[in-house]
Amino acid sequence: MPPPSDIVKVAIEWPGANAQLIEMDQKRALSSIIREVCDGWSLSGSEQFALRYADGPQLYITEQSRGEIKNGTILRLAISPGRAARQLLERIQSHGIDARLEALKELAKLSADPTFAAEFINMEGIGTLARLVESGTHFGEMLAFTLTAFLELMDHGIVSWDLISLSFIKQIAGYVNQPMVDVSILQRSLAILESMVLNSHSLYHRVAQEITVGQLIGHLQVSNQEIQTYAIALINALFLKAPEDRRQEMASTLAQKHLRSIILNHVIRGNRPIKAEMAHQLYVLQVLTFNLLEERMMTKMDPNDQAQRDIIFELRRIAFDGENDPTGTEKRKAMYTKDYKMLGFTNHVNPAMDFTQTPPGMLALDNMLYLAKVHQDTYIRIVLENSSREDKHECPFGRCAIELTRMLCEILQVGELPNEGCNDYHPMFFTHDRAWEEFFCVCIQLLNKTWKEMRATAEDFNKVMQVVREQITRALAMKPSSLDQLKNKLRGLNYSEILRLRQSERMSQDDFQSPPIIELRERIQPEILELIKQQRLNRLCEGSCFRKLGNRRRQEKFWFCRLSLNHKVLHYGDLDESPQGEVPFELLSDKIPVSDIKSVVTGKDCPHMKEKSALKQNKEVLELAFSVLYDPDETLNFVAPNKYEYCIWTDGLCALLGREMGSDLTRSDLDTLISMEMKLRLLDLENITIPEAPPPVPKEPSSYNFTYNYS
Repeated sequence: MPPPSDIVKVAIEWPGANAQLIEMDQKRALSSIIREVCDGWSLSGSEQFALRYADGPQLYITEQSRGEIKNGTILRLAISPGRAARQLLERIQSHGIDARLEALKELAKLSADPTFAAEFINMEGIGTLARLVESGTHFGEMLAFTLTAFLELMDHGIVSWDLISLSFIKQIAGYVNQPMVDVSILQRSLAILESMVLNSHSLYHRVAQEITVGQLIGHLQVSNQEIQTYAIALINALFLKAPEDRRQEMASTLAQKHLRSIILNHVIRGNRPIKAEMAHQLYVLQVLTFNLLEERMMTKMDPNDQAQRDIIFELRRIAFDGENDPTGTEKRKAMYTKDYKMLGFTNHVNPAMDFTQTPPGMLALDNMLYLAKVHQDTYIRIVLENSSREDKHECPFGRCAIELTRMLCEILQVGELPNEGCNDYHPMFFTHDRAWEEFFCVCIQLLNKTWKEMRATAEDFNKVMQVVREQITRALAMKPSSLDQLKNKLRGLNYSEILRLRQSERMSQDDFQSPPIIELRERIQPEILELIKQQRLNRLCEGSCFRKLGNRRRQEKFWFCRLSLNHKVLHYGDLDESPQGEVPFELLSDKIPVSDIKSVVTGKDCPHMKEKSALKQNKEVLELAFSVLYDPDETLNFVAPNKYEYCIWTDGLCALLGREMGSDLTRSDLDTLISMEMKLRLLDLENITIPEAPPPVPKEPSSYNFTYNYS
């Protein structure tokens, strides 16, 4: 008799018959089990049947996937994937419109199943669908289901996108370029074109010839955020795959078509909240736009290039009014050296040498020239008020501008590819056509102001830059909606405020260092840790929604996981859409007994991260990945939606297994709560009046009611 771990108890359904309750031996061939089930209902030809899940995506069960079946799972006997593919292929080519529509509807659903997809593709099914689209005879629902099935089948990666014909591309592009087209058809057409661009270099050129940027921008002016999202995603894909010499040209075209202002007015300031996928696409567009600066950032200045040197002459002329230059060569050279020193360059004789380090290269000079020409009064004021000082507290404008440009490139990650899991776009960068330059102008004024507040000298240069970096990153974290709002945030983050924030944040480390206080802290810590543990477990009981990793983000496939109230079982299951609140246990069809869990692994140790190594998983996704390993040699793989949920779940699972909670969130919570509790207890001690006699009864330790804010 096989061990219990090899036996799963399942129910198997068949239309019009009572369900069979069987004990499935996982060591027995699946074909043998199907034959036995067919015999139970007197069905002949068992090789024409297969098992599928009755709930969720209703995927076919194969020898490779059968290990995922859990006790209590409801299965359904169905025709085999090969037979289903053959029947659907015949029906979608039938003459009856109603029969063809029903077949395409079923095909759109089944195409997400990899087992069915492989069978359908082997029967030249994708070619059949492509011909249906190319014929131009399908409209409305029928066309929408055809495009859905085509996209699902292609996403399995079985067939190369390079095999797609030019006539098919023209037909799909035609739907996008039409002024009036069904929303579902437009959505799928945009998604197909995006996949073509991202997955095939040759198709990029064909799509770029067929799609007008103006038409894509037109789709941003609709009220449907899904269409807006797909349109921006296609723009991003074209931007990302364009040759380097085409990107600047494309950026100019988008600027002429007022892309930025349309996104600002119709998306960011629209009447609907920004969904996660739209936020990601805005972030990608922001990154790709800033990456246009990379060429200048990595270009060294040529000290012998007269055109480049003329820019430095222009900076000097604007600051010091070059009309009064002396006529003698030696006198002019001496004056230039003096002026370049007052401009704050490190190399007073040949300031061109200051721009030979990359990054920031010539980008720093571009920023300085923009400030001098567009904000001339500000530029002159900064230069002159520092050049006239003789107390060693002058702020070297040139050196500061170069270092600030380097810092801003690091903060905004200029030159780096977008992160798959990041939604960190900044609305203010969509409020101005020269957002980068304006951002620099705001920050250089901040640097000058902070320098004066710190009464810094040349020796304090690095300290000032550290404070300015902190001011900028803190202000950006507040997500100002405009450059004016950024200025207001930075005004509130003056040097005194930064010192106050630092002192406050160091309190848990710097304060309470005397031996009695350290002893009190050690006594409190177990109590607080238990409190945090209970909070983490309570959050696991509430559950969280996770998105499935796939080839296309906007498939929006979700699953939900939560811990049973008695902390003995993890329940999970697929969802059609992101839930609004708690998901009942009865809707979660799968479960794992906590007693079966062997360990929790994170990051690159996760099986699904090892599987995805060929796709070069970015750092952010890697940092949000964790897996539950359970008997017998099974895994449940997660990618948390954000760092907070990652910490909650990894800590909660560790607490569940009786292991140490070690996330940054737990350490932060522990320090914060211990400090708060100690302050409360010390406050109680200050208010005690000690009587002469008798001695007071020792106070009970105060309890701390911990309610965590999940937002």
